[in-house]
Amino acid sequence: MTSERERTYHHGDLRRAILTAALDVITAEGPAALSLRDLARRAGVSHAAPAHHFKDRTGLLTAVAAEGYALFADALTGAPDLRERGVAYVRFAATHPAHFQVMFQPDLYRTDDPDLLAARARATDALRAGVSDLPPAGRGEDDRLAGVAAWSLAHGFATLLLTGNLADAMEGRDPEEAFRALAALVFAPGNGRDS
Repeated sequence: MTSERERTYHHGDLRRAILTAALDVITAEGPAALSLRDLARRAGVSHAAPAHHFKDRTGLLTAVAAEGYALFADALTGAPDLRERGVAYVRFAATHPAHFQVMFQPDLYRTDDPDLLAARARATDALRAGVSDLPPAGRGEDDRLAGVAAWSLAHGFATLLLTGNLADAMEGRDPEEAFRALAALVFAPGNGRDS
């Protein structure tokens, strides 16, 4: 017969197993549905095992957000320009919906976590680099406002896409191509300013 101790430590990487189970729950039911006890049951370990790795639900959500920002930074860093960073943003949201949900709800996690802060700083730097690479005519007089515009466009589009609110407007279009077209409209030289 398997003892409770053996059952608790049978995973090669219990931390990863709990994170994966948490991402599945968040994707299906949202972050409010998370329970460490339920995640332990799903992973086939004692109810105390997740607390060993994450301390509590907030610690688990902090780990999800930190991992999300790290993946997000990696996705953005490989993009050659602002428009493609926006495409990478939308792609990230579509392929990592659970991370995306948690990352932008700071009331769910510990915002002072060092891993989270480092990953978020890398993502922010990648986004800002895209704005600074724009020619002056494409970003206007204020780089920060251009950054907010780019972020709003990518985040808004990604959120609308994930919540199914673009289904009619997309008419079967590839979301990445649709985003490229929108970005070209917003950041066209002279757009919104007197020529």
